[in-house]
Amino acid sequence: MTTHDVAIVGGGCVGLSVAKHLAERTDLDIAVLEKEYHLAEHQSGRNSGVLHPGFNYPPESEKARFATEGTKRMKEYCAEHDIPCEELGVLVVATDDSEEARLDDLAEQAEANGVEYELLDSQEEIREYEPHAVGQAALRAPEAASVDSQQYVYTLGREVQREGVSLYLGHEVSSVRETDEGYRLATSNSDIDATYLVNAAGLHADTLAHQVGVGEDYQVVPFRGEYYEVTPDRAELCQSMIYPTPDPDLPFLGVHYTRRSDGKVIVGPNAVLAFGREAYENTDFDLSDLKETLTYDGFWKLIADPMMLGVAWDELNKSYRKEKFAAASQKLVPEIRERDLNKSYAGIRAQLVSDDGDLVKDPLFVETEDAVHILNAVSPGLTSSLPFGDHIAGLVEEKL
Repeated sequence: MTTHDVAIVGGGCVGLSVAKHLAERTDLDIAVLEKEYHLAEHQSGRNSGVLHPGFNYPPESEKARFATEGTKRMKEYCAEHDIPCEELGVLVVATDDSEEARLDDLAEQAEANGVEYELLDSQEEIREYEPHAVGQAALRAPEAASVDSQQYVYTLGREVQREGVSLYLGHEVSSVRETDEGYRLATSNSDIDATYLVNAAGLHADTLAHQVGVGEDYQVVPFRGEYYEVTPDRAELCQSMIYPTPDPDLPFLGVHYTRRSDGKVIVGPNAVLAFGREAYENTDFDLSDLKETLTYDGFWKLIADPMMLGVAWDELNKSYRKEKFAAASQKLVPEIRERDLNKSYAGIRAQLVSDDGDLVKDPLFVETEDAVHILNAVSPGLTSSLPFGDHIAGLVEEKL
């Protein structure tokens, strides 16, 4: 039986960030358990790679604090470790009067959060930055950046190993049981004992938490986000990042354009209910996961809202009908054509839903005497991963 002071379940950007900061500040014996044999196989490596500077989050909120600090720290970390990171900026485009009015709210938030921005009030000003984008106004945030998220996660993995952290790949945790000395983790490879537990299992964090009676008022409902890649000969249609104006009444941003650090331009994601926590194709399903979702009262309360049903139908259409996805893409860049888009990768968002049917939009973690369960490391999780992991490490350090 292998024993450690701290066992961190989940080798994504959050789990590895916790390990990094804890190893730098303490002499604790730390282990990270990752179910896959490769890092960045799930949420941490299946995202747009965007660093969100923090203009879209309420002032003084945890999201705003983690995003603004996270963007700065991530850029420094990437420069120090030679990780591709391009500061391209983002253009949030308004296409009608109501969206233009919401830009003023974003500007106020940017001001309060210390985020650099400028407001553009004409099509001509928009085209100075994005010649092919169409709108009547826009907010530009030059600090937004694109990072290679997979290289970032692998760099964290190498760094924690140099700090003496034991990194167990191919160790899927199937059960967590409390013991007199802490916890016993049954994995697909061997059992591991730990005095303190950090549950950073992402898509499966709620499942492990429920085994020890934590977070039972919440459940992860998986949403798949699919991306298309613009063909190389048409990549000039997007020079940086082109986003729609967010609607505060809707849970997801909608289709947008991102020029990645490797020069490729991706469009997406949509947001459709996934028929499994790791159902990355729209033909994939897991009967156990699907049953879990469909028997959860919180899910049915969520979709009981007529607006949510309408959104769900639109997103489903974009998943199974490429022409619908292309039509949504043309709202921001009318020159894009269906033939310019090639199917690319997909990610699963571990969206936490409460028993009341509410989407949990803020980071949520639950502390006990000898554990912390990260139930919701919601977007911008990648951006926030360094300060968020630092914060969780501080909680563990106080206890031990």
